[in-house]
Amino acid sequence: MLFTRSPANPLLTAAHWPYEVNTVFNPGATVVDGETVLLCRVEDRRGISHLTVARSADGVHDWRIDPMPLIADDPDDHASMWGAEDPRITRVDELGGWMIAYTAYGPEGPCVALALTQDFRKVERFGVVMSPEDKNASLLPRRIGGNYALFHRPVSKMSGRADVWLSRSADLRSWTTPEPVLASRPGPWWDGVRIGFGPPPLETPHGWLVVYHGVKQMVNGPIYRVGLALLDRENPARVVRRSDDWVLSPSAPYEMSGDVSNVVFPTGLVVVDDEIRVYYGAADTAVAMASAHLPDVIEYVLSCPVVDPLSI
Repeated sequence: MLFTRSPANPLLTAAHWPYEVNTVFNPGATVVDGETVLLCRVEDRRGISHLTVARSADGVHDWRIDPMPLIADDPDDHASMWGAEDPRITRVDELGGWMIAYTAYGPEGPCVALALTQDFRKVERFGVVMSPEDKNASLLPRRIGGNYALFHRPVSKMSGRADVWLSRSADLRSWTTPEPVLASRPGPWWDGVRIGFGPPPLETPHGWLVVYHGVKQMVNGPIYRVGLALLDRENPARVVRRSDDWVLSPSAPYEMSGDVSNVVFPTGLVVVDDEIRVYYGAADTAVAMASAHLPDVIEYVLSCPVVDPLSI
């Protein structure tokens, strides 16, 4: 098995929270001053989600949880009056801080919003950058050809398809027409119903390493699994490799049973020495982590099939 679950799983649940909530899941992740910082999706007892920070010296134990959300629902904002969900965190050195891409949720549906933070104590909101229905956004940490690159997963109003696309921007506010990147595979594949990028892709000498989720519809409901892909370093809209197999699938009790059963949903990634740690939501109920030796992951993804150019 490429990835190994942490023996401490589940790392965070509603029982750890300093205030009453329903569930805790789908965290963005980064490292700040040697500490692991998770920005967790927290669903309150109304059913509305907000984003709250948890910190740990070793990224596994002794989490310190902020008493108030960093980003919450805004009753005065039509786009986010029903909450904030599923953050991904990118360190952007050019900005001297971290960009948070998250799903704002309102009556028109889910959409992509951005915010900037220097300290995970307060944020500067950029607002909605991708209109409904759109989600699962991840920002690259550096410009490509002078532009920032944002991966996102819009739903086509004509076909109903939900694939991964790439948009570019010089200022993080105005974005180009999306370019196709990665699509769900037809038929009985494990990622045949829909897909979405997880954490922001990790730059390696071989390309951008992508951790993504894929969904298969079964008789008793969907199964969310995790796969890998590799993108070209200077043209990240081009997929170089893609795993045929999943690398993580629900099997632990906390992944198989919860508010939404049979879910592993990756949203956070950090690298500690040569260890890659993927933080994920388990059954839409808890936060968990699985790790692997980074050179092994690179070796594996380089052995995956070469991808033909995508045509949507």
